[in-house]
Amino acid sequence: MSTPESVIEIGSTGVRLLVAEVTSDKKQNILDRAEMPLPLGKDVFTSGVISQETSNLLVQILKRYKEQLMGWGITPEQSACFASIAFRDAKNCDPILDRVLVQTGFKIKIIDGIEENRLMYLAVADAIKDQPVDFKNDDTVILVVGGSTSEMMMMSDGKMAGVHSLKIGTVRIDHHMGMSDEGAYSYENVNHYIEESINNTKGSLESELNLSQVKQFIAVGHDVTLAALQKGKPISTFLWEIKKEDFESFVMEIQKYTIDECRAKFKIPYHEAETLQLSLLIYSKFMNLTQAKTLIVPETNIRNGYILSKTSSENDELQKEFDMQITASARNLLRKYHGDENHAECVRMISTKLYDTMKNELAMDDHARTLLETAAILHDIGVFIRYDNHNIHGSYIVQNSEIFGLNRIDKTIVAEITRFHKGSIMPQDSETFLMLPRSSRMMILKLTAILRIADALDRGHIQKFTDFSITLEQNSLIIHTKKGIDTVLEKIALSEKAGMFESVFGYKVILL
Repeated sequence: MSTPESVIEIGSTGVRLLVAEVTSDKKQNILDRAEMPLPLGKDVFTSGVISQETSNLLVQILKRYKEQLMGWGITPEQSACFASIAFRDAKNCDPILDRVLVQTGFKIKIIDGIEENRLMYLAVADAIKDQPVDFKNDDTVILVVGGSTSEMMMMSDGKMAGVHSLKIGTVRIDHHMGMSDEGAYSYENVNHYIEESINNTKGSLESELNLSQVKQFIAVGHDVTLAALQKGKPISTFLWEIKKEDFESFVMEIQKYTIDECRAKFKIPYHEAETLQLSLLIYSKFMNLTQAKTLIVPETNIRNGYILSKTSSENDELQKEFDMQITASARNLLRKYHGDENHAECVRMISTKLYDTMKNELAMDDHARTLLETAAILHDIGVFIRYDNHNIHGSYIVQNSEIFGLNRIDKTIVAEITRFHKGSIMPQDSETFLMLPRSSRMMILKLTAILRIADALDRGHIQKFTDFSITLEQNSLIIHTKKGIDTVLEKIALSEKAGMFESVFGYKVILL
């Protein structure tokens, strides 16, 4: 048997371990799991730093997990270990990362909300793929309530309409509301606070998807799984549904309990009982923005998603679906800024045709192709602000927007490509570019060079070239168009924009 995969997640309220193997039919067989409480989020929200006591506890937990993993023949170097936004926000983040590495051997990777969304999408898509749950046709919201943030994905017609990391979480609310050590609080005050927080984000969300038209609501998390076990009915082994009225009744019922009563009644650890009431109240408030009649609850998490992400290259269908959601998210962002969608689609088509023709020359993977598609869709998005210098405005929009499936490095690459798709200034003249790793710099140069050619071929924004072929002959890249097509404008554009391509690849671009 091959070595199983393992992943450790350091969240706002605990440290969680998963060990699993992926079977020949692409299913996850859970071999081992563990969870230990850690008040990391409470520390960061209270003082801005991770306390000495909490950092000591983290090291102890990871040493324990290290021994546990040894039984599976897994070393710290072989195990993934990632932390969420609460860890990143700690002022003493770096020394603790170093201490953990030195004392335990685990190298912690800090992921952002968008990366969490990516992993959760993989987990949810896998959990429901063989079940009668259809987000291909119905408008759908997928929500994960955490300690620091709530991660939301919104889908329309099976495509990603929006993705958000919302600053609404149980530990965050606990901190702002100033709950007592006994956990007592005014339901009315907390209810009002959550409603205000949601209303502040509602406008932004509904610019991408009309929540009142959403018919399907998928909720993920151990708190909502508990609600499903209490009030729901199983669809399959790891999937439940709860009628809206039953869920609402349960949420209201548990608001009357103390934390100790929640522990005793549901037989859960104290750290889970602490978050139960707030977490389910947040789910309830978001669900009430939709017309969903039932709550769909898959028992999965981002740890399952992480293991899938490591093996998804072997699953062509899942990877293709995931890449489609990235470009769907980019198209929706362009639509939000009233971009020229026909031009964007034409440039995307030409860019990918160039990429595929030169695949052997590029030495890049399929993810680079997806980044090129994303940049092609978004390259003119800055026109929304102002046509002059729209490449610079567009780069800012990309860098500061949430695009499903793209982590920080990916967004930086797309933003840099957007910035240099026009103009005489080259990436090598940018300090931001020069500070990136060499692999990222080369990707930016190659993809920008391709995008500049594609953009030049639709200079008039009239999609003139929809049927053409490309050949590589000696030191030339020749674009063959249909006879009778006027190419004067495009040849002028190529004379202005082909310099980078010729410099990077050594091919002269010829338009026939």
